[in-house]
Amino acid sequence: MREQLVEFVQTHFSLPVATVLLAMLPILELRGALPVAILSGMPLWRAYPLAVFGNMIPIPFIILFLEPATNFLRRFPIGDRFVEWLFARTRRKGEKIKKYESWGLVMFVAIPLPVTGAWTGSMAGHIFGLGRLRTFFACLGGVCIAGIIIAVLSIFARETFLWLFGHIAPDGV
Repeated sequence: MREQLVEFVQTHFSLPVATVLLAMLPILELRGALPVAILSGMPLWRAYPLAVFGNMIPIPFIILFLEPATNFLRRFPIGDRFVEWLFARTRRKGEKIKKYESWGLVMFVAIPLPVTGAWTGSMAGHIFGLGRLRTFFACLGGVCIAGIIIAVLSIFARETFLWLFGHIAPDGV
């Protein structure tokens, strides 16, 4: 499904717009958008800020509306179970956040693994009571660090592939 989504966005939007849109999505965030941009030929100086910007667009809205949304969902049995599951999962993954607060949240978001991005980080900041501003800037710091890690890995992968095969095959050829 991720591949189909990436393909759809790439074919219907310019590469810069596709980079921002892909970075906004919770299933991809910067971790998916930046490699797509770099491997599609966008220079790093352009891809990195677009991916960071796109990743951060939804975060203020999550921070502002998470509590009212969860309060609404908790009024329904299935919504309450979902909120409890989501928050319990975030608490389990957030021991470092609880211990180190803002710095823990920066490191949590900076780890380029699935479910450790800014979307989950903004929820974790809320759950651990870091406050809106601290949560936003901790997520921003973590996204910037994750972007550096992902950029290095993407460029290394691209250059290794070029070194081994001499070219990057277009459209799966």
